[in-house]
Amino acid sequence: MSPAGMSAGHRELLDLALEAARSAARLVVVERPPGQLAVAATKSSATDIVTVMDQRAERAIVDRITAARPDDGFLGEEGAAVDGTSGVTWVIDPIDGTVNYLYEIPSYAVSVAARVGDQVVAGAVVNPVSGETWSALRGEGAWLDGRPVRVNAAPPLELALVATGFGYAARRRGRQAEILRTVLPRVRDVRRAGAASLDLCALASGRVDAYYEQGLKPWDLAAGGLVAEEAGAVVGGLRGGPAGEALVVAAPVGLFEPLVELLETLHADRLY
Repeated sequence: MSPAGMSAGHRELLDLALEAARSAARLVVVERPPGQLAVAATKSSATDIVTVMDQRAERAIVDRITAARPDDGFLGEEGAAVDGTSGVTWVIDPIDGTVNYLYEIPSYAVSVAARVGDQVVAGAVVNPVSGETWSALRGEGAWLDGRPVRVNAAPPLELALVATGFGYAARRRGRQAEILRTVLPRVRDVRRAGAASLDLCALASGRVDAYYEQGLKPWDLAAGGLVAEEAGAVVGGLRGGPAGEALVVAAPVGLFEPLVELLETLHADRLY
């Protein structure tokens, strides 16, 4: 397939990602029951929860995409796991920020990304409460509600507003708190929204200057990571490694390097 044909195919994937993410976003808001949500299960710890709506939203996304592309594969936070035969895998987080959703804190997102082989080529992140929609197409750019977005010019580390997050396991959170004790006095300030995809989109939109976090799964990173990259961020790990569960660091060139250097001195990619 020619590059132009590949781009056209990827645009079709982005259109489908947007359609599925927006539909699921409507579902989780409109059909949310009044009062406390039903918790369906816990995962890594008692604080790592799955609501009934997580499961319903993921099923709705899978059904919508399968209707259009029956040969594609799926990798979803709530258990969707299909290999597929087309070479395209959809990486889904039906509600990124489930605890925020449970407590009705308006900082959660539906995240849908299309991966061809090992490379994410299209992604959509929707905040169901605000309606804000971020999207990205590899090699083409990133957008918020259809308008191009770009990361901030790199400030000095001491003037950087840095987003981060914490894991669910108590031991991991303790280690992350130790790292934060050193990072916090070295930067302008730190923000914690509670949804990795929204943190990465905030970086892309210039609402924060940098982001780092340990423990991200593929569905946490796929769509938001592409949005950040296409908005001009470097997204990677420590010691030249790729972004992944050990650590994700995202920032513009000029800020990425000193932030990585600081996090390397703290061994921030170690579990404990």
